Amino acid sequence: MADIRGSYDDLFTAVPNALAAFLDDGDAGGSAAVFVDGRPVVDVWGGFADAGRTAPWELDTVTNVWSVTKTMTALSALVLADRGELDLDAPVARYWPEFAAAGKEKVLVRHVLSHTAGLPDYDGPVEELYDWEAVTARLAALPPQWEPGTAAGYHSLTQGFLVGEVLRRITGRTPGAFFAEEVAGPLGADFRMGLPAEHDHRVALAVPPHGRDEDYVAGAAGQDPAPSTATGIRLRDGNSMSWRRAQIPAASGFGNARSVALVQSAMACAGTVGDVRLLSPAGCERAWEEQYSGEDRILGMPVSWGLGYGRFGTTYGWGGWGGSLVMIDPANRMTVAYVTNQMREPDADNRGLELVMAAYEGLQGLNA
Repeated sequence: MADIRGSYDDLFTAVPNALAAFLDDGDAGGSAAVFVDGRPVVDVWGGFADAGRTAPWELDTVTNVWSVTKTMTALSALVLADRGELDLDAPVARYWPEFAAAGKEKVLVRHVLSHTAGLPDYDGPVEELYDWEAVTARLAALPPQWEPGTAAGYHSLTQGFLVGEVLRRITGRTPGAFFAEEVAGPLGADFRMGLPAEHDHRVALAVPPHGRDEDYVAGAAGQDPAPSTATGIRLRDGNSMSWRRAQIPAASGFGNARSVALVQSAMACAGTVGDVRLLSPAGCERAWEEQYSGEDRILGMPVSWGLGYGRFGTTYGWGGWGGSLVMIDPANRMTVAYVTNQMREPDADNRGLELVMAAYEGLQGLNA
């Protein structure tokens, strides 16, 4: 069995065992964490931080968690809403006047958080993603593809810029700076959007699925490459220095399972972790409010969207391209996070679900 390092409550042995099984199946590396009541009951890692398997995954290794980043941007928006600085029912154009162009004057803040704004596709060059002003100007000029609020289509790249520009207009800070100063900083969480150079030595680059190379393109399960005219993001783009430095608030967050679980424990624990209060209980509950239920036009599957989070039964959260995931269970005050550099094909990847199920085995013992 693969060597797993870190610590865990004996009741939760199934979680490190699951991580070891992934590594035994050929994964490069990864980390898993389970927090209950804002405290870690599992914090483990193993494997390697590189495709060549020469650098061990360490305590402080971080990697790109792709769309798990969306939950960090959503939390930031909910913090502002809880403070009364952001009205979720307001038109986006109240904060970003240029956005009203091309028939978007009725797009509400809650629409961009719930993937119902009608702007799912980013069709500019990949290099433009690293230029905040250029991306937001492009999005401001686009017409919606459907009547906002009437349908959902996963805004894989665009959601972060749309929410992020609203945050920037309100606070005068980039989404990454706001998150660092108002969320990660107070919690002591090792998660960043826009990674400074001094952390480069800690980065585990993404490893393509077996049989693929760095030209592997992002897409939903069963879709290869991504549909429509949307720009295809290749693995090599996500592994580039430009991507790492940029603020792409839907997809370029860097962290590990510990930091992801710590941040999202605020949502599991009614807004407070330890002695740090980020939101009120009511502010947390907003994330759970269903905004849309039905077939997602881009993902091609049934979804239930809350405000920035996917809803799954009595839990909510989201996953990222390649396998990383966070699951939040407010009823049990539990957060489960899995972060990996080893990509698998979306339609053949159950690792996150397996880890969540393993965490519930431990929770049953804890509540016995």
